[in-house]
Amino acid sequence: MIVPQEQPFTEGYTPVTSLHGPHAEMMLDFGILKLAPGDRWVSDKPLERAFLLISGDIEFSWEENSHHAVRYSCFDENPTVLHVPSGVLVNITAAAESEICIERTENEKLFPSRLFTPEDIRCDVFGAGTLNDASIRTVRTIFDGEIAPESNMVIGEVINHPGKWSSYPPHDHPQPEIYHYRFFPRQGFGVSLLDEQAQVVKHGYSSLIPPDTTHSQVAAPGYAMYYIWMIPHLPDDRWLPTTRYYREDHQWLLAPDVTIWPERSYGEEQE
Repeated sequence: MIVPQEQPFTEGYTPVTSLHGPHAEMMLDFGILKLAPGDRWVSDKPLERAFLLISGDIEFSWEENSHHAVRYSCFDENPTVLHVPSGVLVNITAAAESEICIERTENEKLFPSRLFTPEDIRCDVFGAGTLNDASIRTVRTIFDGEIAPESNMVIGEVINHPGKWSSYPPHDHPQPEIYHYRFFPRQGFGVSLLDEQAQVVKHGYSSLIPPDTTHSQVAAPGYAMYYIWMIPHLPDDRWLPTTRYYREDHQWLLAPDVTIWPERSYGEEQE
């Protein structure tokens, strides 16, 4: 399901999914916080929370700590992310117009709060050197089931190079997932493919991916596509980097020495 956002987000918090309201099946509170210069926002909900700076200039304050974070481009720079357990009061003050992605879920476990600076973020380039680089993309994993075993959720970012695919080959997993998109230039677009259903995605849109649903997407040529990916862990099935189940028809694309047309002649048998 695609949740469109035809106009820029307004100041304040705009919910996209809710644990006990719209799209509760996603098992996450997710929304976008937009702050004007001088605005201050307080988070005290009894939930595990992650605050990801998409762009702007802000000051995080929590417990006895504070941190000044600036991000000009989500395409070119790694994020700053604050991750806290239930019960921790968080203050966010903006020095310039800023946007923050907020992900929240229920979690009774107490764990140390953690600030992920840009230097802490794991970055991988997937798809390079195979399939004529048709699915080359940059994947930033902020925390997952290995990095934060005490967490009940996962968060990261992907940069689709213009005209390239991501979440490819087609795969699924038992956990629901949310993608939130931005484009450069802003008027760009891409296509989200959920099983056999294709839908256009634009700047500010979100894709709500049900469990066990194949999900892939492609950016239009000329436009870079950024998206935040968020996953809740299931009580008996935590999402790990290996939790990707590729559809049998397309598993041959994963072979390290795979060749495709035109290097592979028409009529040559698949192995």
